[in-house]
Amino acid sequence: MLLVHGFGDTPRTLDYLADDLAQHGYDVRAPLLPGHGTTLADFDAARAPEWIAALKAELMGMRARYGWVAMVGLSMGGALAAIVAADVPDVPRLVLMAPYMGMPRYMRLAAWSAPVWSKMVGPIASESPNSVHDPVERAKRTSYGFVTGRSLHELGRVVREAQRALPDVITPTLLIQSREDNRVSARVAERAFVALGAKEKRLVFTSGAGHVITMDYGRDRVFAEVRAWLGGGPGTVPPEPDVSNGTTPSGQH
Repeated sequence: MLLVHGFGDTPRTLDYLADDLAQHGYDVRAPLLPGHGTTLADFDAARAPEWIAALKAELMGMRARYGWVAMVGLSMGGALAAIVAADVPDVPRLVLMAPYMGMPRYMRLAAWSAPVWSKMVGPIASESPNSVHDPVERAKRTSYGFVTGRSLHELGRVVREAQRALPDVITPTLLIQSREDNRVSARVAERAFVALGAKEKRLVFTSGAGHVITMDYGRDRVFAEVRAWLGGGPGTVPPEPDVSNGTTPSGQH
């Protein structure tokens, strides 16, 4: 199982999910994306193609070892997983958790124009207490908490490429996020779900958590949904898609 963390964050956000999957018999890897978990200078120097290439290399390396490898991505990790899944269509299962598939208009403008203003403006605080509602878990966050103009520009590149990739994603896909997500609106999630090219797909909304649903209140529900979508893992038959909830966002819960 290949887990992918989000923008400016680390695999620590996926620890609980990784432990849950390991307890249910999965071999799990959650690599650190280039430019993450070190310094803001490294973050500023990292580029979207590096993140995509690193994830694809991880996938290919795991496939060479295990054969059956599903991808599970959180936030920007979900966007990256969708891009790679479009390029590697025989990935058996895909889970997009609060995937970062759209930016508010002001952020799109800031990301697009970042090459103009980034050298004149220092790092910008980006942490929000609403990303994790649980104060105990919020205190455990290891994200940078800041973005640079250059890194924001690269995030915009990932979003645009992910949006273009969605129609080419034919892997059976679960999209799950909280209705109280402070980073990605329900409307963005629904548009991404409709755009997915997969015939087998399911959109699930949870409640009570912020953006980082793998750490926040209700994470056990998230983990159960992920396991149900993955089925029994390698060598087993995945569950049949729930047609009533898997073909249109109007019937989601």
